[in-house]
Amino acid sequence: MRVVLDAVGKGRRDRALPPTSTVFETGRVTLAFAETEQRPTVLGLIAAGRMRPDTGGVLIDGRTDASALRRRVALVDALDVSEPEPNVTLAGVVAEELMFAGRRSDPLAVRRWLEENALAPLASLPIANVEPADRVRALCELAVLRKGVEGIVLVSPDRHGGEPETWWHIAQGFAARGLAVLVIAGRASQSVLDRSPVDGGDQGSRALSRAGRVPPLRAAGGLSRSAAARSGIRLRRLTAPTKGARS
Repeated sequence: MRVVLDAVGKGRRDRALPPTSTVFETGRVTLAFAETEQRPTVLGLIAAGRMRPDTGGVLIDGRTDASALRRRVALVDALDVSEPEPNVTLAGVVAEELMFAGRRSDPLAVRRWLEENALAPLASLPIANVEPADRVRALCELAVLRKGVEGIVLVSPDRHGGEPETWWHIAQGFAARGLAVLVIAGRASQSVLDRSPVDGGDQGSRALSRAGRVPPLRAAGGLSRSAAARSGIRLRRLTAPTKGARS
């Protein structure tokens, strides 16, 4: 699978997302940059087929097909869209994700999944208190349980803290398993990863996104909900307890 974002932008005068280009494909990790609070989510929604760009276009395997993109690409941990509610326990997140993946979601099945993924001691922790690396790994593992998923768009793992090398190594592991992986993060992560030795060839290689006319971090200021409304952006909010279950 190969997904191409060609100068995609969103909002009036591209305020929600300046024109941004990137490619992610099977067996590779791509690092795309988006700054401010809401732009990573906007870029993630577009990359995963959940939002139509106002400018530019998105191709999956050489054609425009938003439906196929939604089926084949999972949107993981996007702020206000597919992130779990902070007070829901990890076990609760697992139960709901197993249900939406069409698997058994009873307490025994949840416990078995947590044990298989070495997360059993964290079962009763609210997801907001789970360490960043365990959170990223758990949410990505749950996302790939969904039928037909061939790619992951992981949004702003850097917002949870921790070392960028850690979530980057996790992303590489999923690429090595044959998934297409797009990680959307802030520019600060690039300088850390540039100094890191974790870009092992057998773990999937890194490709950096290309900005179009206006790089994402050039336009100052965040995108508040009121600003999003003025720009014509509607950020989809899913229902509790875990908003990411259907993404």
